[in-house]
Amino acid sequence: MVCIPCIVIPVLLWVYKRFLEPIIYPVISPFINAFWNKKAVTDTSTPQKGAEKSNGTYKAESNGEGTANGVTIAADKKAD
Repeated sequence: MVCIPCIVIPVLLWVYKRFLEPIIYPVISPFINAFWNKKAVTDTSTPQKGAEKSNGTYKAESNGEGTANGVTIAADKKAD
């Protein structure tokens, strides 16, 4: 048997998202933006191409050869 809150809470959330939020959100959005106006944390340091990191490895250049953590992936190229 399913408990009452397990049925009522999802139904109330659906009613809120479907019908009440389109009415309420335009009213409360200026207040929400006043409190949560912070941008996402970004890396402000912009190393130059080929700049060496502190641990001796080279940071990947922005040409799609690296991963998000700076580890360089060697491209598989055949030498003829």
